[in-house]
Amino acid sequence: MIGQIISTMLPVFLIAGCGALYGRYRTPDIRGLNVLNMELFVPMLVFAVLADQQAPLQDYGWLALAATVVVLGSGLVLYPVAKVLKLNLKTFLPPMMFNNSGNMGIPVLVLAFGEAALPAAVVLFIVEMLLHFSVGLHMLDPQTSVLRRLRQPIVFASLAGLAVNLSGVALPGWLLEALNMLGGVCIPLMLFALGVRMLDVDFSDWKLGLIGAIACPLSGLVLAWPMINVLDLPALQVASLWVFAALPPAVLNYIVAEQYQQEPHAVASLVLLSNLGSLVVMPIILGLVFAAGYV
Repeated sequence: MIGQIISTMLPVFLIAGCGALYGRYRTPDIRGLNVLNMELFVPMLVFAVLADQQAPLQDYGWLALAATVVVLGSGLVLYPVAKVLKLNLKTFLPPMMFNNSGNMGIPVLVLAFGEAALPAAVVLFIVEMLLHFSVGLHMLDPQTSVLRRLRQPIVFASLAGLAVNLSGVALPGWLLEALNMLGGVCIPLMLFALGVRMLDVDFSDWKLGLIGAIACPLSGLVLAWPMINVLDLPALQVASLWVFAALPPAVLNYIVAEQYQQEPHAVASLVLLSNLGSLVVMPIILGLVFAAGYV
């Protein structure tokens, strides 16, 4: 079991480490890479997985509901904590809600549980992303138009993939293969970009970062537990939800905070320390999942 955990986490941090090492000596246009990833490679992966008839989406409805509860519920659970500690709600709550389901979640789930976990990983990623681009942006700027939030390639890819899957139309094998090849680029690129981004942050707000490193996975796990007990989820989806609930904040929180000038340095510390904390949290969660016999 220990060997399986190490073999799961090691590629994740090795690729991120390569990004950090490369970024240390070069100045790659990581913003351009992220735009390319989010506008092409990630939507291709999302569409390919959703459109594939071998992954019936009706089997993932309860998982999507559970993920929604984890994401939105984390904000509600941690709201009084933020008020008591007198934290800026716009700075603290979004990173606690919107986790690293892309950069870390998809690679960890696929490496830990195999390709069979990819549909569940993508469904969890889609739920988190759609909520981030709707509820998350509204939290930072209530004046942001709905059209601007929905005018995202991943939204179109999700809707198109859902339509194809639910319609029962089977896409040609060669087309799915091409889409999967393009989409496959996004996973290592996400991890590489994560490593480069880590060089942009500092420890000036380490106390806030430490609070986030504890609160983010804890709130997610507390919310996932009743959902797993109430919903009749297959074992692989239960395992995927546990991992999803314990993920650290998404790097996208830092990028969005920078765009909206919402204390980006504080958000960067939250993201950095929480992702570093996942070096401890993720092996523990994977160990518990394997020990429980979910996979």
